[in-house]
Amino acid sequence: MSEASPCLGCGICCTHFRISFYWAEADDVPGGFVPAHMTEKLNHHLRCMKGSNDVPRRCAALQGVPGEGVFCTIYENRPTPCREFPVYFEDGSPNPKCDELRATIGLPSLGPLVPLPQAA
Repeated sequence: MSEASPCLGCGICCTHFRISFYWAEADDVPGGFVPAHMTEKLNHHLRCMKGSNDVPRRCAALQGVPGEGVFCTIYENRPTPCREFPVYFEDGSPNPKCDELRATIGLPSLGPLVPLPQAA
C-alpha cells in the first residue's frame, strides 16, 4: 500500500464487514498465508478474521484510529476479500461503497483518479 493510499487515513471497511474467506488461506495449511492465530472458524469451509464476526466489528489486524490513521498489520498476508475490495475501479472511478462507508465517519468522497500521462 503506497503512502498516497486513502486507506491509510480511513480503514472503515475493516470495521464494517465480516471478513470471511476459504479456510485454506490460513497459514496453518500448506500454501496458506493469512496468520491463522488472527482467524476464527465459521464453518467447515470458511474462516473469518477475528473481530470481524462480532458487533461492533473491528478486524484484529487493523491498527490505529479509523478516519485518522490506520494500517493493516498483515497487509502482505491479508485474505482474499481484502485484496479484492477496490477503492478505485479499473477506470479510475471511486468505489461507491467505499465512499458510502467513508461518509459514516465524516470523511469526504474520493474523487476519480487522474490518469498519469504516458511516457514518450
